[in-house]
Amino acid sequence: MNWFPTSRKEMDALGWERADVILFSGDAYIDHPSFGAAVIARVLESEGMKVAVVPQPNWRDDLRDFTKLGEPRFFFAVTAGNMDSMVNHYTAARRLRSDDAYTPGGAAGFRPDYATIVYTRALKGLFPSLPVLIGGIEASMRRLMHYDYWKDKLEPSILVSSGADMLVYGMAERVVAGLARRLKAGENLKDIRDMPQSAYLVPAGVPIPPYPGARDRALRPCHEAVASRKAYAENFVLFEKTSNSMNPVRLTEQCGDVTVVVNPALPPATEAETDAVYDLPFNYAPHPRYDKKGPIPAWEMIKFSVNIHRGCFGGCSFCAIAAHQGKFISSRSEASVMREVEKISRMDGFKGYLSDLGGPSANMYRMAGRDRERCMKCGRASCIWPSVCDNLDTSHRDLTSLYRRVNSLPYIKKAFVGSGVRYDLLMKEYNRNAGKDEEQYLRELIVNHTSGRLKVAPEHTDEDVLYLMRKSSFRHFRKLREKFLAIIKSAGLKYELVPYFISAHPGTDNRKMEALARELSDLGMHPEQVQDFTPTPMTLATAMFYLGFDPYTGKKVYVERDIAGKRKQKGYFFRK
Repeated sequence: MNWFPTSRKEMDALGWERADVILFSGDAYIDHPSFGAAVIARVLESEGMKVAVVPQPNWRDDLRDFTKLGEPRFFFAVTAGNMDSMVNHYTAARRLRSDDAYTPGGAAGFRPDYATIVYTRALKGLFPSLPVLIGGIEASMRRLMHYDYWKDKLEPSILVSSGADMLVYGMAERVVAGLARRLKAGENLKDIRDMPQSAYLVPAGVPIPPYPGARDRALRPCHEAVASRKAYAENFVLFEKTSNSMNPVRLTEQCGDVTVVVNPALPPATEAETDAVYDLPFNYAPHPRYDKKGPIPAWEMIKFSVNIHRGCFGGCSFCAIAAHQGKFISSRSEASVMREVEKISRMDGFKGYLSDLGGPSANMYRMAGRDRERCMKCGRASCIWPSVCDNLDTSHRDLTSLYRRVNSLPYIKKAFVGSGVRYDLLMKEYNRNAGKDEEQYLRELIVNHTSGRLKVAPEHTDEDVLYLMRKSSFRHFRKLREKFLAIIKSAGLKYELVPYFISAHPGTDNRKMEALARELSDLGMHPEQVQDFTPTPMTLATAMFYLGFDPYTGKKVYVERDIAGKRKQKGYFFRK
């Protein structure tokens, strides 16, 4: 197996005097396309770079983990890992978690709070002249001023807090590949200011470099956003609209004596570009350094799963997927998916069952606007809320075909779908384009790809709360339940429909939670998993939590900020 070195000894064994890039990650090193650090390392390798990885460096001692591999030729790269470090560390009640799914044995305490900032500051202190590039979801969702739930205040861009030289946001493989090519050609990372999907700082008095083809939009300065909630609301709306648009817009935000510049994102990846990522030579395993340190829970959960697309056009107000991955779907070819399934079938411990054949939302494979020109002019955060866009092709035919093809493979006993299903796309009452293809998909999903329990997320029953969540009416869940019961009866199955809900979301009070619990009881349903709303950076729901009103309408929104009050809301689900 071809592993990236994680120690000086491993570098010496490869005959490397130094690496071109040294990548620091808050996660254990797992060489698999579901783990961002591994993907970026493989992309850099494909561009001819020597990459070393330092997983979960010790930041508490003399910082020897930050110096043990020496200086890279081009730059240091930093990611907090697959999760925001604060979400990884704390519950919605701000209580410290006792485990970490991305660490061997699930052990807690192997990464710091605000890991991106801590790692970057350590590197800049030790190697002040060397560039540091930051990325991953923690950096991506903090690229501009944002509300920090754990500090209960607005924080500047993570570029300001960390001192990094450049930030790449979203799914950044193509950006990093382009950056690698330019660095090898002789450019310096600190001088590159026209990379798409990147952000950087410009000192006061220094002109902002031009970005051909993009329109510049200035956010209200940080001091105004701190002083005025209305100003912050305006900033959020501008950020969300531009980040959900195909039209290239460059955002600038003055913060003290620097200006944060966020270049526009690349267009959605093509099928060939998406396939190319999954065709990289991943080992599909944790690094051997963990052989005697216990299983890594996050790896155990996804090791036999396949991601078939990226992006989500649902636009749920509490979700960071669209702001990070984008609302436009990038799908893999069937051939690419089949190659990965075949690779998984040869893995140790595989017994014929895929745990998930899905994506951020299970059923958005190959869906896109029919008329791309209309998409270019659109800035809607969601393609399916408050109604399904009439330009969106929601056919499930290709997805049903893919499911059946995978299930027909001789070494596959069953391919489960564990990702969340947008069931409203399957309902004619909501999606007027839904028809026989969607009926066939639902039956195929329930009968052949469910482990006995189909998990869906109506999130709430109250219409006003659902509106704030950007979710469709609860009546569509009732319709799904009718169809589900009819299908399992005709198939002679004894399967369950398991709904997920969120408590304490903006707009939710005790009366609405009590009504939710009562309605579920009337349906004879008892939810097992209820998520207490956690405000995460740069989502609409978090903006409402901070502002106390909807930034789009200015209408006041009830927010439960008291920890005891949040606990009470969640408790309604479990009353006898």
